[in-house]
Order: sequence, then C-alpha cells, then structure tokens
Amino acid sequence: MLATATPSRQISFLCYLLCFLSLLAAGLESDERQILLGLKVALEKSNANVFDSWNETSSLCSFRGIICNSEGSVREIDLSNQKLSGLLPFDSICLLQSLEKLSLGFNSLNGKVAEDLKNCVKLRYLDLENNNLSGPFPDISPLSQLQYLYLKKNGFSGAFPWKSLVNMTGLVQLSVGDNPFDETPFPTEAVNLKNLNYLYLSKCTLTGKIPAGIGNLTELINLEFSQNFISGDIPAEIGKLQKLQQLEFYKNSLTGKFPNGFRNLTSLKNFDASGNLLEGDLSELRFWTNLVSLQLYENNFSGQIPEEFGEFKQLVNLSLYRNRLTGPLPQKIGYRSKLYNIDASENFLNGSIPPDMCNMGNMSYLLLLQNKLTGEIPASYANCLTLRRFRVSNNSLSGAIPAGIWGLPQAEIIDIELNLLEGSVTSDIKNAKNLAQINARKNRLSGEIPEEISKASKLTRIDLSENQISGEIPVGIGELKQLSTLHLQNNKLSGSIPSSLGSCNSLSDIDMAKNSLSGEIPSSLGSLPSLNSLNLSYNDFSGEIPVSFTSLRLSLLDLSNNHLRGPIPQGLAIQAYQGSLNGNPDLCSLDELSSFRRCSANSGISEAVRTLIICFAGGLILLLVCLVLYLQLKQKEKYRERSLKEESWDVKSFHLLSFTEDEILDSIKQENLIGKGGSGNVYKVTLSNGKELAVKHIWNTDSTGRKKSRSSSPMLANRSEKSTEFDAEVQTLSSIRHVNVVKLYCSITSEDSSLLVYEYFPNGSLWDRLHTGRNMELDWDTRYEIAVGTAKGLEYLHHGCERTVIHRDVKSSNILLDEFLKPRIADFGLAKIVQAKVSKDSTHVIAGTVGYIAPEYGYTCKVNEKSDVYSFGVVLMELVIGKKPIEPEFGDNKDIVRWVCRKVQRKGCMTSVVDSRIPEWCKDEAIKVLKIAILCTAELPALRPTMRNVVQMLEDAEPQ
Repeated sequence: MLATATPSRQISFLCYLLCFLSLLAAGLESDERQILLGLKVALEKSNANVFDSWNETSSLCSFRGIICNSEGSVREIDLSNQKLSGLLPFDSICLLQSLEKLSLGFNSLNGKVAEDLKNCVKLRYLDLENNNLSGPFPDISPLSQLQYLYLKKNGFSGAFPWKSLVNMTGLVQLSVGDNPFDETPFPTEAVNLKNLNYLYLSKCTLTGKIPAGIGNLTELINLEFSQNFISGDIPAEIGKLQKLQQLEFYKNSLTGKFPNGFRNLTSLKNFDASGNLLEGDLSELRFWTNLVSLQLYENNFSGQIPEEFGEFKQLVNLSLYRNRLTGPLPQKIGYRSKLYNIDASENFLNGSIPPDMCNMGNMSYLLLLQNKLTGEIPASYANCLTLRRFRVSNNSLSGAIPAGIWGLPQAEIIDIELNLLEGSVTSDIKNAKNLAQINARKNRLSGEIPEEISKASKLTRIDLSENQISGEIPVGIGELKQLSTLHLQNNKLSGSIPSSLGSCNSLSDIDMAKNSLSGEIPSSLGSLPSLNSLNLSYNDFSGEIPVSFTSLRLSLLDLSNNHLRGPIPQGLAIQAYQGSLNGNPDLCSLDELSSFRRCSANSGISEAVRTLIICFAGGLILLLVCLVLYLQLKQKEKYRERSLKEESWDVKSFHLLSFTEDEILDSIKQENLIGKGGSGNVYKVTLSNGKELAVKHIWNTDSTGRKKSRSSSPMLANRSEKSTEFDAEVQTLSSIRHVNVVKLYCSITSEDSSLLVYEYFPNGSLWDRLHTGRNMELDWDTRYEIAVGTAKGLEYLHHGCERTVIHRDVKSSNILLDEFLKPRIADFGLAKIVQAKVSKDSTHVIAGTVGYIAPEYGYTCKVNEKSDVYSFGVVLMELVIGKKPIEPEFGDNKDIVRWVCRKVQRKGCMTSVVDSRIPEWCKDEAIKVLKIAILCTAELPALRPTMRNVVQMLEDAEPQ
C-alpha cells in the first residue's frame, strides 16, 4: 500500500514544477529573442531607428512591431511601411512557433522567398506586398490556416502555386497581382474559395476565359483582374455577385455584350471595363444607382447613354471615350451629383452640352472633344470655378464663348479648336492664373488679343490660328516666361512683332504666317535659346534679316514672301534654308546661293551710308554712337574671320590618325557646314585620300572674342571648375572600342575653341530613315540587324567597359547608319560613367528626350542602366511599328508605349500595329521583336531585362 503524499510534499512538487516551467519559458523567450535579433541584423542597415528597442535587455514583447500572446511568445510581427531593405531570413522567422501574423508590406525587401515559409504553419496573415521580392513563389500548402495573403507589386516570376490554396478554405482576402508570373488560365482554385471578399489578380499574366465558377464567390466585395490577357464573353454567373462594390477588369481582350442579369450588381460603386473589345449598349447598367465611378472607355459600345445616368446621385467619374456611342448626353447629368470628371470624347454624340454638370461645384475635367455636338457653350460654365480642363474641340459648337470661360481661376487647358465659335479672348484672362494651354485653332474668333493675356503667367501654349483676330500683338506678351508655343497664323494681325517677345526664353515654336504684320523683324528673336521653329512667311515684314538669327538652332525657318532686303546673314546662307527665303526679291547672297542674286561689293557700304545719314540727321552724338557700334561689328568680324591656324592647338588622338590637324582646320568653312547642334556647328571634312569625317566645332568664346563667363555657358563653366573630372570622362568615352559605337578619332583644342573629329555617316540616322523625307525603304532584315547591332553596342556600354557607361539619351536620331546601314550609337553628350564613389544604382541628372524617357524618371529624377533599356525598347517599337514615339493619333498624354499596349490588349493581336511596309511573311518575326520591346518598356524597372538578356532574346528571334 502506497503512502499518501503529505501536503508539504505536494507543495514542494508544485514549486519544482513552477520552476521548471519558468525555466522553460525563459528558454523559449531567449530563443525567440535571438531569432528577432537575427532579423534585426538582416534589416537594420536600411533603417536602424526601427530597431532601437530590439536589444538584449528590453522585454521581448516591448520590441517595436512585436505583439506577444498570453504566454509571452511572438504572435505578430508588423514592420510594414518602414523603408526596410535586405533579405528575409525565413528559415529563422518560421521557428517562431506561435507566429500568426507577418506584415512586411510597403518596404524595399529583395531576394527570393525561401521554401522555409511553409514552416510558418500557424500563419493567418501574410503581407509581403509592395516590395522588390523576386523569383518563384514557393508552395505554401501547409499554411492551411491562412486567411489573408497579400503578394501584389513584387517581381515574382515562374508559375504561381495555385494548387497550394486548395486547403485554405478560410481564405478571406487574396492579392497576388502586379507580378510577372508565367501565363496561366484564370485559376479555378481561386473561384472555389467561397469565403473570399477580396480577390486581386490584376497584371499577373492570366489568359483564357473567365470561368463560370466565378459565381461561387458570393461574398466578394472587391474583384479585380485587370491588365491581363483574358478573352471571351463575360459569364452570366457574374451577376450572382450581388455584394460587389468594386469590379475592375480593364485592359483585357473581353468580347461580347454585358450578359443578362448584369443589372443585378446594384451594390456596385466602382466599375472599370475599359480597354476591351466589348460591344452592345449600356442598358444593363441603368439600374446601378449607387455608382460612383464608371469607366468604359476604349471599347466598341454603341447606342445611347441611358437617361437614368442623369439621376445617379453618387456619380463622380464617367469615362466613355473612344466608343461608338450616339445620341445626346443625358441633360440632367451632374445636376444631382458631385460630378468631378466626364470624358465622352471620340464618340458620335450629338445634341447640346448638358448645362448643369458643374451644378454641385465639383467639376474639374470636362472632356467632350471629337463628337458631333451642336449649340452653344452653356453660360453656366463661366462660373465653374473648379474646372481644370475644358476640352470641347472638334465638334460643331457655335455662338459666342461665355467671357468668364477665359478667366476660370483653376483652368489649365481651354481647348475649343475646330468648332464654329465666335467672340473674342476677353480681358477676363487676367484671372486665369493656372492656365497653361489655349487651343482655339480654326474657329470664328475676332477682336484683338487683350493686353491682359500677360497676366496668365503659366501659359505654355497659345494657338489662336485660323481665326479672324485683328489688331496688334500685345507688348506684354514678353512677360510669359513659360511660353513655348505661339501659333497666330492665318489671322488679320497687323503692326510689328514686339521686341519683348525675345524675353520669352522658353519659346520653341513661333508661327505667325499669313497675317499683315509689318516693320522689321526684331533681332531679339535671335536670342531665344530654345527656338526650334520660326515661320513668319506671307506677311509684310521689311528691313534686313537680323544677324542674330545665325545663332539659332532651327529645324524649320520660313521667312518667305515678305519684303526683306539686303544680304542674307552668312549663318543662314546654306542650302537647307534656301526655300525658306524665297519671295523676297531684294535679298542677296554673300555666297553663291542659287535663286538669289549675289550681293554687290558695295551693297554693305551703301546700307552703311544710309545709316550714317540717318544718324547724322539725328545729331553728332548719335553719329558717334553708330561709329562705335560699327567698330565693334568690324572687330567681331575680324575675330570670327581670322584663320584657325593662328591659334595654338593641342591634339589628343584616340585612334591611329591618317590625317593632320591642318587638313581638319582648312576644312572648317561655310561651304562644308552640314548642321548646327546645341553646342556648336558640324562640318563635313573630306580628306585628300577621300575619307570623310564629321567635325564638331565648339567655340569657347563669345561673339566679340572674349572668353565666355560661367553664366554664358554652363557647360564651359563646369569644364573650368571640374576640368579633371571632364577630361577623365572624355578619356574613358574615347577609349570605347566597339563596332556599334561611333568612333571619336581625336580632339583638337585651343584656348578659344575645340574640335571633335568623328566618323562620318552618309546615310544619316535611323530617325531620318523611318520618319523624314529622307526615308529609304528599310526591309525587315535590315531593321532586325539595326536592332541587334544597337543592342550589342548598349550591352558593351553597360557590361563590357571597365566602368558602366549609361548613355541616358538612347533614341533613333542618335543611331547613325554607315554605308551598309550598320548602326552606330552616337551623341554621348548626356552619357554618365558610373564612378566608384557614386552609387551604381542611379544618378541624379536631367536626361533624355520626351517619348524615350523611362516613367520612373518623372518621380525619382534618377536614371540607371534600366533607363537605357526602356529607351531602347521605344526604338524597337519604332522599328517594328514605323511610328514616332509621340504622334497625334496616340491621344492626349499618350506615347508609343501606351498606344501599343492599348492596341494589343484591345485587338488581341499584335499584327494590327506592325508597320504596313513590312511584308506579311515577315510579320511573325516582327512580332517577336515587338514582344521584346514590350518587356524592355515595362513600367517597373525591376521587370525589364538587362541589355545582355536583350541581345540574347533578339538573337533568338533571328529571321529564318
């Protein structure tokens, strides 16, 4: 018989047990502390402040972002949105046996997700979204308790393990979109998760059709599968999802009509089906009275817009542009709702503009361009003080423009062109403090341009062409410092051009042709640093062409059909400008330009005599002033005309030279001028042995012969301040040796100027061949070879040089073609060599050309190798499609990249965008290259291939 334990023994046993459990708990806490400290070591370099409380002495449960359970074990880790980067040690994290929540979203974590994740078997919540994670996502089938899984916006690739979700019957929210997974049909595993209320599958390479099983997900509130390759009709079963508040499947290839029963989705607030191939009418949507945002643009919808839309009290956004809709807009639309945006452009709508869309004082974007609208602009919009964009161009609107429209304080764009509108630009424009663009071309506007236009200080574009505007150009226009485009052609303007226009330093495009402007052309226009196009033809201008025009770098100059006289300035006496000066019989040429008489030897003297007589009549003082100016002019001419050989030159050769500096210097003269660039003139030099070279001449002095100050030339100022760095970069660039990179033979420098001697390319640039009058038919084989050669040149710059060279301005005009049409990458004016002391990831500099600039530059102002990859992708699209990076047909704020993506997704066939000049039997091969271009122009830099990978892909696409 066993003895009964005494109370004292029981107490002792309990004490021992408590001590054991205490030691065990202490051991567990010690282990978990070491796991967390290991996580700290992996991530603290990116943001040490997050881990201030993570140490050996603080309580484990007081660590920032850590929540423990009742036993003191780690239950939750929440380090989301903490700017963390580095690799996650999943092998140790998943040793936290009580871990139920791991939230690390909105950081910059990188690397792969290890297979060890499957050991976190108690996880209910996993958030890794908005990071830089990559590689395949592992099988997580053991995580059967998972309820929330967020993986969107990473770089995950390969096949997503959909089958691992089969046992996760409690899953409530699933977000795996915005990842470049392998192509896969719409997952049936997902539509069997009947507890889902949130499903995000956008932009993850889904294909095939929407399964009818989608109707099983009756708890869904949010369903998104946009920007995929889903085709076929919308299944009727989707009408069962009556709790849906948000449904988005834009930019797919869906066809057919909205199914019967679609009207049952009456809880919908946001619906976006834009960028598909849907058709039929919108009658099924007239019951959706809770709609806040409806976007159906870029489809094939027809019929009328339901009148019921005018009764929707919550409607804020309505986008229906680029469809085939007919009939009038609902006249009550916006009367009862805080309508913010309406875009019904590019349809066949008729009738009048609804009068009350700004009734609730919320309207910002009113876009109805390119329809068949008639009637007047309702007067109510003159009081729409929130309006930012008013675009009703290309309709048949008539009547007077309400005066207050011009003075709307928030308006950024007033676009009324191609209508029958009357009235004038009123003085109210002084209140338009945010107005950037006036597009009023081809109306019946009259009256004068008000002086108050100078108060609209943010104007960048004024187009009042093809109207009946009269009077003089206001002097105050010179106050518009941001103005870049001024189109006033085909009006009834008179008087002279105010010299103040020369103060608009941002002006790049001036067109005043076909008016009655008179007087002398102001010389101040010659000082506009950005002017690219100047058309003053068909006016009554007199006097001489300002000598200052020789400093302009113009792609278009037209001074024809005026009354200009005297000698053509030497800088303009080149064949390229000959037709631009016709119709001025009193002009003469100092050189032998055909179509112009040669100036007589004393023509300059007679003009000087006339000037002296006028000065003499004004008094002796003015005569002396004119004499001083005359002497300065002669000094300037003497300086410019002196022989280059008089200077002391320093030659640095980068290749074995077959010429002397004298041969180069002797050829720098007017008749050899072939172009003008931003930094100097370019000459074609033919050597005695017949070899042709291109020489860029850069003056280091101003027009009087004085050395330029730092303010007059930032480039040269930087050179004087950082000559060592500049010389080092030039030396590195000059050492480049690659068959697809233009060869710099040597530099020849003096105190006053520099000559850079390059290869000469008689076939011009790829831009010339694809887009200009110099077009030479390029067969597909040639285009392909140009693509491969250019890619190999960029691969060399990125991977083959001692230090990475980022070109930063890859474009078709910087790809030159030799006599065999082999490409050479040129113009390294913006190139950046990645120095050892500089982060290899990026550089902070203004770089690139509009249409070629990678999207991330707009918000980071940084460029790296992936920026070059994007620009090269644009060049590939030019080769395949034959269009420029920016074309009017692309639409408002769209470039070739977005146009291609929209076309491909909308039509479901890439053949539709291939250049019609490419034969049918080559189009499959062209499509292969287009697919590479689309990869290169991925929005996220991490998703773009390296140039080394691009070369490999192009070689794999070689024409058979």
